Amino acid sequence: MSQPSLFVHRAFLRLWVARIFGTLGTQMLMLAVGWQMYDMTGSAWDLGLVGLLQFLPALLLALLAGHVADRVHRGRIVAACMGLQAVVAVLLLWVTHQHGVSREWLLFVSLLLGTARAFQMPAQQALTPLLVPAALLPRAMALSSAGNQAATIGGPALGGAIFLAGASAVYASGVLLFGVSVLLLAGVRYDHVPPPREPMTVRSVLAGVDFIWNNKPILGAVSLDLFAVLLGGATALLPMFAKDILHTGPTGLGLLRAAPAVGALLMSIALARWPLQRRVGRTLLLAVAVYGLCMVVFGASTSVVLSLVVLAISGGADMVSVVIRQSLVQLETPDAMRGRVSAVNSVFIGASNQLGEFESGASAALLGPVGSVLLGGLGTLLVAALWLRIFPGLARRDTLR
Repeated sequence: MSQPSLFVHRAFLRLWVARIFGTLGTQMLMLAVGWQMYDMTGSAWDLGLVGLLQFLPALLLALLAGHVADRVHRGRIVAACMGLQAVVAVLLLWVTHQHGVSREWLLFVSLLLGTARAFQMPAQQALTPLLVPAALLPRAMALSSAGNQAATIGGPALGGAIFLAGASAVYASGVLLFGVSVLLLAGVRYDHVPPPREPMTVRSVLAGVDFIWNNKPILGAVSLDLFAVLLGGATALLPMFAKDILHTGPTGLGLLRAAPAVGALLMSIALARWPLQRRVGRTLLLAVAVYGLCMVVFGASTSVVLSLVVLAISGGADMVSVVIRQSLVQLETPDAMRGRVSAVNSVFIGASNQLGEFESGASAALLGPVGSVLLGGLGTLLVAALWLRIFPGLARRDTLR
């Protein structure tokens, strides 16, 4: 029996295309901002600040952003955030054209982009369950991830090609992409019933934290991802592996960086076509264990081909984890709290990526890159085994609902 099509749900289709265009625009903007910053200052520290100023708003504003997502029409929030990014692209285009780009200006726009993303992510995650039936949500999550991965892979490549015509061309393209996203999101409709007016209290703002803490399967799922990525990530060390261990050049480094995304893209397409039906808890833990094992093999590998293969498999395993975790969080959470819970989940994701890069760098300084990745991979395997004992309800979970 054939699966019902997601694309008959026009509101979801609008959101899906808008997300792809928005991700393409974001990737292209950050490529141009990073290039201009490094070309101007030659400072790796300044490049790090660009990334930090995008992450800090997500950390500092997460609880407020989640509260807003549960009070305001989520489609309008995402559209407003895309619109703010379009305004940033216009400002960058104007300043570049006027030859007025400075270090401080680029750091300021990085902060603006981070602020937009801080409000966009919780609303965007909490919007999808309102646009498709619950039975189709895992497929919708997988298809959304496939589009996001494709845009993440294609955005830098497209931005780099356009940059040959100058930074202004990249920013003009960003204005167009974000503009189309806003127009698409303006047509997203769902039954939005504004909640009763009530004062914003500490209790209501922290409700998402309280919900996750008291719902052990969700706590197990989001904390599993946090510790797995925190320990097992090797992205920050890929330049060291490419140059000193695998003895490949910049082209090889590009392939190494792309391999996990390619694996994730292929897996997300497969999950959209054949969604997971049973034993989702054990599948989640198994996916994390496979991810950790891939990191162990990558750390020990001296072959470029083997390294590319295991990185692609790790990306596929991580995508299985992402789809199960996000579907479980959205299906277990009442709609009135989805924004606040999604905001907390976004902080977990962002913290694991940022802190994971720091952990990799710090451990590599002590143990070398190989020792760092081997220890991280073994740590991820240990976490999967521990979570099997600590969260038995998650391990026994059969279906997503």
